Amino acid sequence: MKKVFYVCLTLFSIHYSSAQEVQSSVSSPSSDNKGTYGIKGGLNFSTITKGNFDEGADPRTSYYIGFFSEIPLINKVLSLQPEVLYSRQGFETNFRLLGTNYKQEYRIDYINVPVLAKIHLGRVLAVEAGPQFGFKINEKIKSENSTSTNDDVNSFDTALAAGLSLKIDDFLISGRYTYSFNEVIKNTDSKNSVFQIGIGFYF
Repeated sequence: MKKVFYVCLTLFSIHYSSAQEVQSSVSSPSSDNKGTYGIKGGLNFSTITKGNFDEGADPRTSYYIGFFSEIPLINKVLSLQPEVLYSRQGFETNFRLLGTNYKQEYRIDYINVPVLAKIHLGRVLAVEAGPQFGFKINEKIKSENSTSTNDDVNSFDTALAAGLSLKIDDFLISGRYTYSFNEVIKNTDSKNSVFQIGIGFYF
């Protein structure tokens, strides 16, 4: 976890500096154009598309946590929302061997960097969509009595993310779906498919 924390902190520092530069180039003296920052987290319901897995895959439930910023581009209408998230994803498979049922849990952890366009539909509701770039930092397979470390998952994941968010004062509620463009597990044509629900707080 220390490694994850330092990676998130480094990426957020880079992201914060870039956001400050963009904000200074697009903002006006009006306080409505002031960029905002925050922290968010919630639940992941992740799986992979069937690909070459005969029985398909069951979802894995875990969590995500990270930082975000909101940089106004058109006042009260359009903003840019880059994020840095530690996201625990993966899936589960079930199989039968010699009359016994077994379950394997594929644990795939990413540092995800979504860069979203956010369209404000009033003061509370917003629609957001854009690319997400994922960097695999951990990969394990947990079975009934053992855990193994593999290298079957590609180290980089590009996805499309889209969702809705509600902002109430300094409180954020969000729901999002992401789907990969490239295969997750090598030579399987499988793609990440992740639903996220969460909350956040603006600084």
